[in-house]
Amino acid sequence: MRLILAAVLAAAAVPAIAQAPAGLPGSPNAAALTAGTYAVDPAHTQVTWTLNHMGFSMLSGQFGAEGGSLTIDPKRPAAAKLDVTFAINKLSTTSEQFKHHLESKDFFDAATYPTARFVSTSVVANGNRAKITGNLTIKNVTKPVTIDATFVGAGTNPMSKKLNFGFRGTAMIKRSDFGLGYALPVVADDVKLDINAAFTAQ
Repeated sequence: MRLILAAVLAAAAVPAIAQAPAGLPGSPNAAALTAGTYAVDPAHTQVTWTLNHMGFSMLSGQFGAEGGSLTIDPKRPAAAKLDVTFAINKLSTTSEQFKHHLESKDFFDAATYPTARFVSTSVVANGNRAKITGNLTIKNVTKPVTIDATFVGAGTNPMSKKLNFGFRGTAMIKRSDFGLGYALPVVADDVKLDINAAFTAQ
């Protein structure tokens, strides 16, 4: 009986196994990327910010991308141009009360300044890594920021049939530089940005 049951379970599992993807469609090999202009994929692009809250804990929140583009030629990475807009008025946290406070005039004043924007000014590539320097604008204040980026992968998206690729990156900013100095120095000034950026062929 046990042998029969095992055989039935094995037979039932065959279709599921046969339908499973052979592997991830994206490859970490940058050679899979072709030259062109790619649109930001808002559904898969996030910026997570983290800072020290009163010395008691680390506190995080997240912004999503509203739009943007990246023009790149793998043979000339230094010529790449990145332009991304983030929806400040759609930020997310684990507390609605905290979210509303961040959107208020104490912090982002999201009703007046609903978006933030990053525009690259230089790209220095080293293998699958790059330093992307550019201008970050928050609340109409623009400051230089450098992103330490790592290429994740590129390939054809099996759903859209378009070439997709992405990178992850980190950066550090001081919130006081952008008029976000509420509760200093009780809440830390240094903010770490963890970036997951995704792009799709236009």
